[in-house]
Amino acid sequence: MENKNVGYLVLGIAIVMTIMIFLFNSVIKDNIGLTCTHGPTCEMYSSLNVQTWISYLIVLIVFVIGFILLFSKPKERIVVQKIKVREKRKKLNLDGLDKKEKELVGLLQSENGGMFQADLMEKIGIGKVGMTRLLDKLEAKQIVERKRRGMNNFVVLKNEN
Repeated sequence: MENKNVGYLVLGIAIVMTIMIFLFNSVIKDNIGLTCTHGPTCEMYSSLNVQTWISYLIVLIVFVIGFILLFSKPKERIVVQKIKVREKRKKLNLDGLDKKEKELVGLLQSENGGMFQADLMEKIGIGKVGMTRLLDKLEAKQIVERKRRGMNNFVVLKNEN
């Protein structure tokens, strides 16, 4: 619920409490008048007055809480959205690369820029040592980058902007 609605609810409760106190007070005064033989000097009247003031004080506190809730500003929700900006990749300069290097770069480009090293080995058809040497050359030329993923490497094209 919003603060305003809760404020109205609390104010309504305070009004009902005020009416109940007024009704109970009038009934109790009538009963004291019938049962007390000392008249207006009876101690029950002073006890009733203290109880009435305590009741009205409690109702006043409830009224104040209701007004505070009614006029307090609800907390604003701040929504932050992250916008992904696609970075344009420069066209890679494949001059000076041998056949296997061009094949590997082409394969990475077709796979949205990244693959696991084991998958690359399988698709190109070379062994671990050959793949490691091939990737070392391409990393030295700053064309690819290996990222460690547990026991595997994920090979990505370097972003050259």
